This record gives sequence, C-alpha cells and structure tokens, in this order.
Amino acid sequence: MLLLCAFPLIQACSTADDRAYVRSYEEAYQKKVKYTTHLVPRDGFYLHAREFGVKSGRPTIVMMHGFPDSLHLYDRLAPLLATGRHVITFDFLGWGDSDKPADHDYDVASLWRDLEAVIKHFGLKRLVLAVHDASGQPGIDWALENPDKTAGMVLLNTYYGPAPTLKAPEAIARFSTPGIRRDLSVWATRHFDSLWMRGYSEQLAKFISTRELREPFQKLLGYQSLQIRPAFYGLNRVLREELDKRRQKIQQLQRFQPPVRIIFGNDDPYLNAGVARDLNRLFPHSELFLVKDAGHFVQIDKPEVLAELMRGFPPSSRANPNRKTGGQNEAD
Repeated sequence: MLLLCAFPLIQACSTADDRAYVRSYEEAYQKKVKYTTHLVPRDGFYLHAREFGVKSGRPTIVMMHGFPDSLHLYDRLAPLLATGRHVITFDFLGWGDSDKPADHDYDVASLWRDLEAVIKHFGLKRLVLAVHDASGQPGIDWALENPDKTAGMVLLNTYYGPAPTLKAPEAIARFSTPGIRRDLSVWATRHFDSLWMRGYSEQLAKFISTRELREPFQKLLGYQSLQIRPAFYGLNRVLREELDKRRQKIQQLQRFQPPVRIIFGNDDPYLNAGVARDLNRLFPHSELFLVKDAGHFVQIDKPEVLAELMRGFPPSSRANPNRKTGGQNEAD
C-alpha cells in the first residue's frame, strides 16, 4: 500500500520534467521547421493539424498516426517531404493535442470521421493517404469508398484484417483481450498514472530501433499519453471485432485500382514483414519495400528512406517497371 501511495508522487516529478522537455522540444522544432497549425472543426470539437509545404500540381499527402502515438510520429519525415509536396499531419480526436471529449465512442468509425473533417477543412479533391498502425483500417476503408479521390496509398507498418503473422504488441494484447485481466488493467492504469507510464514507456521502447531516438520520443509521446487513455481503451475494446469485420472486404482490396506503396520497417516483430507481404498480395497495384534497421516506428528510424520512397509517389504513369507484386524491395 505504501508503494502504491508513492506512485503518484514519483509520477508527478516525472511529468514535470517531461513537460519542460516537451516545451523545449516544441520551441526548437518551430524554429527549425516551417509549418502552419490548424484547428479543424469536427462535430463541435477541434482536431489539431499541421500543414507543411504548399499546394502544387501533386496530390497532397495526408499522414495518419496510429495508437498509442500522435502526429509527432511524423516530425522527422514531414519536413523532408515538404520540400516538394503539400503535407498534412493531424491528431485524431482523443489523441495528441486534439480535443478529448468525454463519453465519446472512440472507434474506427470515429477515426474515419476525423479524416473526413481534415479533407473537408483543407479542401482536398485528390490525395495520397499515408497510414500507420491503427489508422490502416479507417484509411483503407476511406480509400475503398473514394477511389476517385485517392491518388494512392502508402502503408507504413499497419494492418487491416486478420493476417497469419500479425502479432499484437504486448500492451495491445493486454487491453484488447476480453476478460478480467483486461478489466483490471484498465482500472489500474486509469487510477495510477505511474503504472500507465511504466507500461507505456516499456512498449514504446520496443517500437523504435534507433537507440538514440528512444528517450526523446518516449518523453514526447509519453507526456501526451496520460490524456489519451479513454481513446486507447476504446480502440482496444473494439480491435478484435474490427479485424473480423474486414474479412468481408478482401475482394474490394483485390479490385482496388489506385497504386499502393507498402513500406515496412523490417525489424517490427508485430506488424511485421509477413503482414506487409500479405497486403502486397491483396492489392493488385502495389509495391513492397522492407526498410533495413527500422522497427514499428519506421518514420522515426528512417525518415530519409521514407522521404525518398514517398516524394515521387504516385508515379506520373501507371506503368512502373519497379512494381513487384508478390515480391519485395529492400531499402537502406
């Protein structure tokens, strides 16, 4: 009991330190990177979005984060792309710096409506969707329903439906598996910030292969994470159901005509190379790239590689000699 009482005190000190770190990080980033902040209206609430670069003849790239993270996932990649492309990043409702309404249904349908709000706000008629992790489902669903507006998709260590090698990260497995263990985990992490932060930090460390980047992004995303718990619990609660739902859409994937570029960090043990190959087989106009020495957060580990692969996508012509459906390319 004495140890449990000490947890909030320990966490208070950690949070104060991380708050100072985040403030200095944001100040340095704003000085180094040119972008515009937007508040995107969404059903009486607001989504936090950032706009990089300027509109040109190429489709805007909209980059979506997964869970449990935020638009900061793209902090290293967005400026590299923005030298020749118009780029949008945003926090889903309940995540990052977006509003976090109580009693909201945080599910895949909610993520879809967030994306719709962003597209409407920026007046996008044609776009490239870059999805990661949990945003794969709403992003791919949206593209299937709007192929005429989808210039292409980039799939970054994501998932859609059941896959033979798909493995849930430890924290996701704990909070998405129905039963007393999940219920106790929700209760404990909701009431004790330190328990949440310890588990969050341990899981996040496994997502970043680049050792020197683990601590700064653990601090940055960890500081935001205390407020994302309702959204995290909500998405996990429907995770298995949403995976099963997408068995019915396999034929739609196989008929999808816009080009798809699949870029996965090869060291991700969860959304792994097997998942990437499965997606490559399903999409008829897809290319697969496995990035060496990169993990689940490939955007953080290898932003230069991603920028090179995304900057000219989609190609100006459908004819693409590098396309290897069923095969793969390795990227350094």
